[in-house]
Amino acid sequence: MVLYKLEDFEPSYQESFDGHDIKGLGVYTQGSDEKVGTVSDVLVDEEGHFRYLVVDLGFWIFGKKVLLPIGRARIDYNVDRVYTIGLTREQAEDLPEFNERQTLDYDYEERVRGVYRQPTDYNLPVEAATPLDPLAGLDPLGAPVAALDTTPTYARDSYTYDNEPALYGLNEQDHQTLKLYEERVIASKRRQKTGEVTIGKRVETDTARIAVPVERERVVIERVTPADAGTAVSGREADFREGEVARIEIHEETPEIRKEAFLREEVRVRKVVDQDTVETQETVRREELDVNSGNLPIEER
Repeated sequence: MVLYKLEDFEPSYQESFDGHDIKGLGVYTQGSDEKVGTVSDVLVDEEGHFRYLVVDLGFWIFGKKVLLPIGRARIDYNVDRVYTIGLTREQAEDLPEFNERQTLDYDYEERVRGVYRQPTDYNLPVEAATPLDPLAGLDPLGAPVAALDTTPTYARDSYTYDNEPALYGLNEQDHQTLKLYEERVIASKRRQKTGEVTIGKRVETDTARIAVPVERERVVIERVTPADAGTAVSGREADFREGEVARIEIHEETPEIRKEAFLREEVRVRKVVDQDTVETQETVRREELDVNSGNLPIEER
């Protein structure tokens, strides 16, 4: 049976315990309220079931760590304590030391279970005991007393933790737990596309009209009667010639039209985010504790 450290098996294990961390809790004997040590780790099986608490016995035995079966522990988060059930100092001394580098095989666990299977009452007559072993104690008069024969009655290949609910069971009276659940409304947002805006350019044509003043030349012929009309002239002055031509160049202006492109305006496109609050409602359920104790006194913490 392979065992794992709780943190290696489930790194987020504290979420299952409402943020509580069992590691670091003080370990006390039940009844005498004497501090035994501190929980340094938790060992779970392949299915995640608690099997052992690793207890540092710094208050009893300095520097020694031992395994405490979960069935012999009662966890009280109200006072941040772990109470051992039936663990004595003598048993703590007899427990094999836990070493993280050591393989936890069946033989090692049997040594652990063998100590917890021992009775806490050593006042047994020597005659009633089977052969003495190193675990024997002394009665109140100082006479040697043999410990009970702790030879396991389980087979190596068929042993399961269910064989010994006194060591590993969590359904005893001291371990009953009633979990109350409630529903919460969790709000989240989902981004979805609601449309698309397309922005482009197109070319439109129009007829532009412009007035251009132009000049044209024309020939004006004027016939006038000079003031000395009718006065005789000399033969040398009167030069009769045939075919004489006067030439005058005529000009006119014509409009020349050309087009020139220039920047008219800029169009800037951007997005803005408008914020709004959407209210919704949902029916949620919650479990409440219903205690029916009759006339018995009940204390709630």
